[in-house]
Amino acid sequence: MENAAGLEPKWWLKHYPAGVAHEIDLSRYASLPAMADEAFSKFCDNPAFTCMDKTLRYGEVDVLSTALAAWFQSKGLARGARIALMMPNILQYPVAIIAVLRAGYVVVNVNPLYTPRELEHQLTDSGCEAIVILENFATTLEAILPKTKIKHVILASVGDLLGFPKDMITNFVVRRVKKAVPKFSMHGSVWFNDCISAGRSLPFSKPNLCADDIAFLQYTGGTTGVSKGAVLVHSNIYGNALIAEAWLQPALNDASKGTLNEPMVIVCALPMYHIFALVSCMWMAIKTGGHNILIPNPRDLEGMIATIGKQKFNVLPAVNTMFNSLVNSPAFAKLDFSGLRISNGGGMAVQRAVADKWLGLTHTPIVEGYGLTETSSGATCNEIMSTVYSGDVGMPMPSTEISIRDDAENEVPVGQSGEICIRGPQVMRGYWQRPDETANAMTKDGFFKSGDIGIMLPNGHVKIVDRKKDMILVSGFNVYPNEIEDVVASCPGVLECAVVGVPDEKTGEAVRLFIVKKDPALTDAAVMDYCRKNLTGYKCPKSIVFRDALPKSNVGKILRRELRDK
Repeated sequence: MENAAGLEPKWWLKHYPAGVAHEIDLSRYASLPAMADEAFSKFCDNPAFTCMDKTLRYGEVDVLSTALAAWFQSKGLARGARIALMMPNILQYPVAIIAVLRAGYVVVNVNPLYTPRELEHQLTDSGCEAIVILENFATTLEAILPKTKIKHVILASVGDLLGFPKDMITNFVVRRVKKAVPKFSMHGSVWFNDCISAGRSLPFSKPNLCADDIAFLQYTGGTTGVSKGAVLVHSNIYGNALIAEAWLQPALNDASKGTLNEPMVIVCALPMYHIFALVSCMWMAIKTGGHNILIPNPRDLEGMIATIGKQKFNVLPAVNTMFNSLVNSPAFAKLDFSGLRISNGGGMAVQRAVADKWLGLTHTPIVEGYGLTETSSGATCNEIMSTVYSGDVGMPMPSTEISIRDDAENEVPVGQSGEICIRGPQVMRGYWQRPDETANAMTKDGFFKSGDIGIMLPNGHVKIVDRKKDMILVSGFNVYPNEIEDVVASCPGVLECAVVGVPDEKTGEAVRLFIVKKDPALTDAAVMDYCRKNLTGYKCPKSIVFRDALPKSNVGKILRRELRDK
C-alpha cells in the first residue's frame, strides 16, 4: 500500500546498509531491569563503569543497586513513585538509576546545575517523593525543599564507591581544598553509602514490571518553552537500545579494524541526565556488555583528555561543540585513535568544518544522528560506516518511520520541506499531566510532531532545515540559521558561531551573526566578505557580534533563544 506521497511504506529500507536488521524484537524483554539482569548474569566479571580510576564490574553494580532498591522499598514508597536523581557522571548515578527501576519506581533525571527555580519546577511538576543528590548541589535543594513533596533526601559525596582510602582523600579535597561543597543544613537526610549498607540486610521484593510501565520522566531542555516531562516507558528505552545495537553492527564487525574481542569502551562525557547519553552510553552498553568511562566534568577538557587517554576507546558520542573543542586541542591530537570505531554526533547540527577536522585527525568520521527527548534519543542516523560528511542526519533507524508533513498533517513529496514526524517504539507516551500538549504533539495516526523542519531525500536520508521557531523571514524569503552557521564555521579564524533573526524595518527580519574568534585578528569585514562569497545576498548577516563565549545548555547545545532574548 502506498502512502500519501505515492511511495511504499518504509521505502528507505532498500537503501539500508548490509548487516542491519530492518526491525527489532520488543518482546525480548519485559522491562529495563530484565535487560539489566541479563547483563549482570552474562557479563558479571566485565567492567561496567569507571570513574576517577575506580571500576565497578557488572556483578558489583548488581549487588549495589539491589541493596539501594531494597532501602527505597523499606521506606514504603508506592509503586510508580517518582525519585529524582541530581548528579553528574559519577559511579553512584548508574547504580541509582538501576536501583530506582528495580524497586518499581520512576526515575526523574535532574540537571545538577539547575537554579532553585528550575529545580522547584521539576520536582513539583513530577511530584517526586525522594531525591538522590550530590552534596555539592544540596544548597539548591535546601532553598526550595519545603515547597516540594520530597520526603527522603539521600546525599551522595564524590568519594562514595571509590574505596578506602581514596574515598576519604577525595572527599577531603572536594570539601576542604576545592571548597566545592557550600554549607547546607538538610535535617533528616541520609548518606548514600549508609543506604547501601542498610539495604544489604533488607528484603528486596522484585516487582512484576511490564514494557508499558513508566521508567523515566525525562524533562525537555526547555530551549523552546516550559520544561515538560516526557513519559518514557520501559520499552521506549530498551527498544532504543536494541535499535542502536542493530545500527552499530557493521562497525562492531568491521574486519578492517580486527575483531572487537574486548567489551566495547564508551567515552561517556555527555551527562547521563540527558537522553543522548542515557541511551547511547548507559543502556546501550548494558545491552552489549560495554564499559563506560564516566567523565564528571567535560568542561575540564585537559582532565577529560587525560582520562580517556589511559586506554583505547571504541565509541565517542558527542555534540558538535565537544567535537570542536577536542579536535582543536593539541593534547587530544596525541591520543591513540586506533581503537575508535564510532564517533556519534547528535543534539545539534554537526558542522562540515568540524567533521572534516575530526576525520583528518582520528580517521573515523562523525556519524550524525537525530532524535529528541520525546523519542528516547535516536530516530535517524547516517550509515555507521560512512566515510564522508553528508550534511544530513541519515535514515530512519530500525522499526522507525519518518514522515514529512505540512501544517495540515499531509505528507509532502520527497524533496519538499515540512515538519519531521516520527513513529516507532522509542516515541514517548506523552507529556506528564499535560493531555492538551500531548494531543498537540501527535498526529491523528500516531506520529510525534518534532517541531523540526526537514526534507526526505531520494536516498531515504533526512536533512534538517531548522527548527520552526529559528527560521528567519527576510523580505519573504526563508532563511535557516543552520545553513549560515555551517558556512561561517568553515571561515578561517572562527571557533564557534550562532545565527538569530532580529527585527528590521526594511526586511521584517534580518540575520544577526554571533562569533567566538579562534584568531584574535579576525574582523567583521573578513567574515562578511566570506559570507558574500558563499551565501545568497538575503542570507548574509546584516550585523556581526563578536563574543568571548556563546550561551549553551549543559549538554553543549548553543541556545539561540538566549541570544535572541538579549
